[in-house]
Amino acid sequence: MPPEELTERRRREIADAAAITFAEQGYHATGIADIARRLGIGHGTFYRYFKNKRDILKFVLSEVTRRLGDVLASEDPTATTTVEEYRAQVVRIGEGLFELFTSEPAIARLFYVESVGADHEFSEQWLDAQAAYATVTARYLQNGVDRGFLPADLDIEVSARAVNGMIFAGLLAAVRGSAGDAAERERWVQGITRLMFTGIAGG
Repeated sequence: MPPEELTERRRREIADAAAITFAEQGYHATGIADIARRLGIGHGTFYRYFKNKRDILKFVLSEVTRRLGDVLASEDPTATTTVEEYRAQVVRIGEGLFELFTSEPAIARLFYVESVGADHEFSEQWLDAQAAYATVTARYLQNGVDRGFLPADLDIEVSARAVNGMIFAGLLAAVRGSAGDAAERERWVQGITRLMFTGIAGG
């Protein structure tokens, strides 16, 4: 294996161990020694790959942010031509997001809890990420308006934020393990989809 691939693999091993440790103990309560101990490596080895624990949190969060964005953009926002097709698309995206967070619950806590409280810069980056995700969701809604299967007077900006708020509320449940099994994940996906397309009253 080429040296650069070995280096990247080791960085990811350290990042994975750090994510779990941050989730278990909290970012501020975790030291480099805790991460090194989990991997069975010395401090010196750690510092070959990361400058400090803030550096590793930045690396992990950039990966989580990218992966979330990939799921949200995994479908073609302009592909659906009917509300039924869009509903099916929403279900697929929802299932992908729940699979990401429930298969790796440590990243859910890291993204929603530890990153926000780490420091001001990370908090601002988290807010920027939310805005970026809303922009992606807005593209799907705009397609519906343009094709006529969503109302012409739909407030796309507000609706995109509201839709993502419902989705992320479900993902946040994964932090406490209340959306961990398949049946519970399906419950969340169907509940969110119902709110989006038929509302609480089912009109």
